[in-house]
Amino acid sequence: MALLPVEEALIRILDGVKPLAKETIKLNHAMGRVLAQSIKARRDQPPFAASAMDGYAVRFADVAVLPATLKLAGTSAAGHAYKGTLKPGQAIRILTGAPLPKGADTIVIQENTTRLAGVILVNEATPFAKNIRKRGLDFAKGNLLVAKGTQLSARDVGLLAAGNNPTVLTYRKPKVVLFTTGDELVLPGQHPRADQIISSNSHALEAMARQFGADVVNLGIIKDNLKLTMSAVRKGLDADVLLTTGGASVGDHDYVQEAFKACGVKIGFWKIALRPGKPFMYGRIGKTHVMGLPGNPVSALVTAQIFLRPLMNVMQGLPGSETPAFAKLSTALPANDARQDYMRATLELASDGSRQVSAYTAQDSSMQRLLQSSQALIIRPPNAPSAEIGELVPVLLLDF
Repeated sequence: MALLPVEEALIRILDGVKPLAKETIKLNHAMGRVLAQSIKARRDQPPFAASAMDGYAVRFADVAVLPATLKLAGTSAAGHAYKGTLKPGQAIRILTGAPLPKGADTIVIQENTTRLAGVILVNEATPFAKNIRKRGLDFAKGNLLVAKGTQLSARDVGLLAAGNNPTVLTYRKPKVVLFTTGDELVLPGQHPRADQIISSNSHALEAMARQFGADVVNLGIIKDNLKLTMSAVRKGLDADVLLTTGGASVGDHDYVQEAFKACGVKIGFWKIALRPGKPFMYGRIGKTHVMGLPGNPVSALVTAQIFLRPLMNVMQGLPGSETPAFAKLSTALPANDARQDYMRATLELASDGSRQVSAYTAQDSSMQRLLQSSQALIIRPPNAPSAEIGELVPVLLLDF
């Protein structure tokens, strides 16, 4: 049976997927969430003409000819505005951010003055309206602050707060239920037997799913037993995504596919023309997407990046595909076979600003350390010819 191309697998996974339900959340919980509606400012910022410097609020007519001596009539500080009106021949001590008093039209910075008993001496020229932040300088009430579909950053959150928005309407976070299988696995901190290894998938995939925006329930390690595997599968069938690793092949101790079918999961496809990650399995039951990732740690993380991330994006109102990046090879590559290859590689900027990418010599999919030290995966299409130094190649930039 021919292996399914990566692009076709992704098309099938995303077929019919729409953003999840909308919910209103508090702004202090909004970091990383995706807006389900555009947000406008609910007030001007600043809401009044304000001083941009520490100094003195004056009438320009009073300082047009220097030196000028002005009577100190009061103070305007942030949160404590001067209530009166500035009269000819007067100055108001003003601090940064404080409202401009009525009658004032210019701020003289304090460095350009000499303060005496009850008066100030202005001895350096100041242009008209200098050092004043106009009302609405940053934004005005009704201005668009952040557009629908934006994944909120700390800067976005700050801007929305400045616009007096205490809550935002976002798409619901996907719920992911995760478990990994294998009698050979124990969790970090436990005491493995001589024939056991430490499980990294349980932690790495939970971290990835959370980075992709999901709420995660991690069921931990499930032993190689059909009934136990079926029980774990059932626990995940109310989630948006059920994610498993290991046991997806057809070995004597591989029960995941059998458990999926026994629990009513319709297997859409199994085995991809992909390296690493060939034994990737996908199916659906109701609203739940089911992904059986390979047990090999590198294969599991690479397939999660290729298939899980786009699914999480679409569920949250983001694009399912990204514009491909390209980089110049700094090492030659041999011709590829029939599987699309994702080669771990280092990435750096050349002196001319171009990206330079270099594949690791070793590409064994058991080597997690190489994935951790990689900044990109070089994408080698099926049957790609050999590539020479300096040739542009597509790359998948890594940020997980």
